Amino acid sequence: MTVAGGAVVGCAGQGAAALAPDVRMPHASAAPADRRAAPPMAASEPVRLVVPAAGVDAGPVLRLGLDPDRELQVPSAEQADRPGWYTGSVTPGERGAAVLVAHYDTARGPALLRDVARIKTGDPIEVGRADGTTARFAVREIQQVDKKDFPTNKVYGKTDRPELRLITCGGPVRDGHRTDNIILFADLVK
Repeated sequence: MTVAGGAVVGCAGQGAAALAPDVRMPHASAAPADRRAAPPMAASEPVRLVVPAAGVDAGPVLRLGLDPDRELQVPSAEQADRPGWYTGSVTPGERGAAVLVAHYDTARGPALLRDVARIKTGDPIEVGRADGTTARFAVREIQQVDKKDFPTNKVYGKTDRPELRLITCGGPVRDGHRTDNIILFADLVK
């Protein structure tokens, strides 16, 4: 994913034989969480991701940066069962937009977020942190976009409160990769 205007790439892959079914999620949104409900937390790197609706309870969390093409690194196919945290974003719970990524599938088959379609607005996402605390978020918006139309500013732009972006791939496979990104926008609630 190019932070300057692209999307998360790397889902599916050439010659994928046991891909997860194509996923399509309708756009959904809910009212933002009450801004007074959860003050920002101190910086602490993520170590675990829990998304009960999708059956996700995974860690440790990989540290991801940018590759030489200035695209966001994604977990390797061998690490498709682990989430990654973009180290260019804040840590989950801090003021701003924390960015986590995980595969829907790879050439090896279904991956960590294979059940992303089960997630609805209002569902919890928990991020365990290195300091022993847990940042608890509620999904406010679900958006599926063509990777060519990735909403870079909406995902990476400044926010005045603690928010989370959880990104995966979706849509059909074309030229060896999923055509879309699915983005979960979530607010810190506790």
